[in-house]
Amino acid sequence: MSLVLHGYHYSVYNRIARLTLAEKGVAYDRVEVNPFADIPAEYLALHPFGRVPTLVHDGFVLYETGAITRYVDRTFAGRALQPGAPRALARMDQLIGIIDSYGYWPMVRQVFSHRVFRSAAGRPVDEAEIAQGLAGAAKVLAALEALASEPFLAGPELSLADLHVGAMIAYFTLAPEGAAMLAKHPQLAAWWAKLSRRASFATTDPGLPPSDHGPDRVTNA
Repeated sequence: MSLVLHGYHYSVYNRIARLTLAEKGVAYDRVEVNPFADIPAEYLALHPFGRVPTLVHDGFVLYETGAITRYVDRTFAGRALQPGAPRALARMDQLIGIIDSYGYWPMVRQVFSHRVFRSAAGRPVDEAEIAQGLAGAAKVLAALEALASEPFLAGPELSLADLHVGAMIAYFTLAPEGAAMLAKHPQLAAWWAKLSRRASFATTDPGLPPSDHGPDRVTNA
């Protein structure tokens, strides 16, 4: 079997795909693609929009993170990462939709990118962007807190919602303001304290760039 994940090391969406593969116990090869540099023609042949990640499984090419994670879950053995009950599955999809549509930009591209990533890379930090991101993140966290189940977001078992939201919370809480904001939501805080200790989160942790590395934008879908 040939399984290759093309992605950017610091991309939150690349990490979501890696988390899914880790939770399923699937071995794969990685190819680094920086979507903020000159994108090789070979990669554009796989993904015409030049974003990351892209999965290639025995010649089958698949891009868009949600499609990749669902495919991995359906294709490979191991514990299912999608609930069987229609309402639980719908809740999983809703949680993923919320974090994609309303959480990614303020939490990752504004708060994390400016407070954490740019600081680590020695780049200018825009405090107005951080303030705007925190305002947007507050509404997202309140919505997630209201919908979250126990012990995982969509019910009693780990699902793709936990991995999808968790990858973004991991970046968001690296900013002191993000960690303080999450702590005000007891359900989410307890969920994250448990989820962040999973082996999959340790093995997929991208770390931070050295001071002379990193684009102004850190992730893309």
